[in-house]
Amino acid sequence: MATSTLSDMVIYEEQFYSGYTETLEQETDAFNAASRGCIILSSDAMKGQYEQQSYFDLISSLVARRDPTSVAVVADSGLTQSELVTVKLNRRAQVGFTRDQFRKIMQSPAEGSFIFGQQLAKAIMVDYLNSVLIAGVAAINTNAGTTYDATAGTMSHVNLVNGIALFGDKASSINCFVMHSKVYFDLVKEGITNTTYQTNSIAIMDGSTPTLGRPVIVTDSAALLNAVPAPDEYTTLGLTVNALTVVESEARDIFHDTISGLHNLVERVQYESAYNVGVKGYAWDIAAGGANPIDATLGTGTNWDKAFTDDKSTAGISVVSQ
Repeated sequence: MATSTLSDMVIYEEQFYSGYTETLEQETDAFNAASRGCIILSSDAMKGQYEQQSYFDLISSLVARRDPTSVAVVADSGLTQSELVTVKLNRRAQVGFTRDQFRKIMQSPAEGSFIFGQQLAKAIMVDYLNSVLIAGVAAINTNAGTTYDATAGTMSHVNLVNGIALFGDKASSINCFVMHSKVYFDLVKEGITNTTYQTNSIAIMDGSTPTLGRPVIVTDSAALLNAVPAPDEYTTLGLTVNALTVVESEARDIFHDTISGLHNLVERVQYESAYNVGVKGYAWDIAAGGANPIDATLGTGTNWDKAFTDDKSTAGISVVSQ
């Protein structure tokens, strides 16, 4: 069957990856350097459904007072281990189109693969960001020590300060904020009201709203909005370095096939991939959450167990406001 030759498959794969790469390069604004290393996207092959990494627990009260006049027996401090766990999310995408629909517009069916590649690249990056934010919000908001309740009103610069103050003397480790556009523009409006002037009436802050010297990732991800209470509540995250991680943990697989025996010849392009999401200082609860969770399970706070003893060593803080 001439329509299903190897050369045809190569052409379609090249078209797909051309569109995919072109769009993918434009959709990394929330990852790596853009977030000062707080939201990391990387690639590393991983077996199974989880990545489990052991570490030594912090020894409590390791240095103690010594009495030089005593020879009493003292108990040893022990070395214990815990583990961090990330969870793998399996993904797919599929598109089918007739060769006829492209003949009718005087274009090659290969154009369909290119369009699919462009749209898939954007969709993948959105999925990465939404999934890791679902995990981050669930883990951080469940920890009372890292969550500041500002639900009595809208976001303000004082609320941002109160949020990072949860980290005390380690507040400087909060490297970026992630917030919904509604929250961001609440800050913009407050900035207009509270503009600070020097004695010569030149504005100290010009061109953007003050965010305590930290960059802001503005995204209208559903992960940052809780629409159940009235009014709506929004979570703003203040993240540390390597707080949220997305690891492409399996090779991407793309397959093209020409399907005959129908009224029209159909081209099908199918994509499969998998990636792991993790939250610094928290472990995915394998028994409670299981493998390949849906969004609701991924976003259940009790499925993320706080692993690090010290809150200041974890992913960061959250401020919940109207």
